[in-house]
Amino acid sequence: MDEHLAARIKSLIRAVPDFPIPGIRFRDVMGLTEDADGFRAATVALADRFRGEDPEVVVGIESRGFIFGAPVAQELAVGFVPVRKAGKLPGEVRGVDYDLEYGSARVEIQAGAIAPGARVLLIDDLLATGGTAAAAVELIRGQGGVVVGAGFVVDLPELPGAGRLGGVGVEVFALCEFLGEEE
Repeated sequence: MDEHLAARIKSLIRAVPDFPIPGIRFRDVMGLTEDADGFRAATVALADRFRGEDPEVVVGIESRGFIFGAPVAQELAVGFVPVRKAGKLPGEVRGVDYDLEYGSARVEIQAGAIAPGARVLLIDDLLATGGTAAAAVELIRGQGGVVVGAGFVVDLPELPGAGRLGGVGVEVFALCEFLGEEE
């Protein structure tokens, strides 16, 4: 990806100290979504990176993965499937419990949302520990989907997310990264 674009995207993401709990430095992507050109460039760049993998569906992780995943799906002319927090989807669901950087949680997907053998692109805003993304991969594979890659706006490379996903055979791509206290 173009270094100028990565720098522009980074410049639109702000750091929020001690959110959601003390000691966490939250990377807020809302500045990127508020900038029409930046938002469009980010979603097109994510789509372009995985276009050659021929995804048949994009899965976005609640909630900011919806914000980026849906326009990526439109750019790729494929469907969009949400992975949501527990209790948010109607009908029969499949769920996975997982640990995240500051607690534990559960994500769910509607049963049958992914066709067996479907090529799936996973999208979320940020990769930290990889717990949520790994849980989503488990849900996708549990329905017979083939994860062709995982795209993120931000990677925090000092945390184990990329390695965790790589360990389960998922290629990771991020538009930018932040190291430690970097602004």
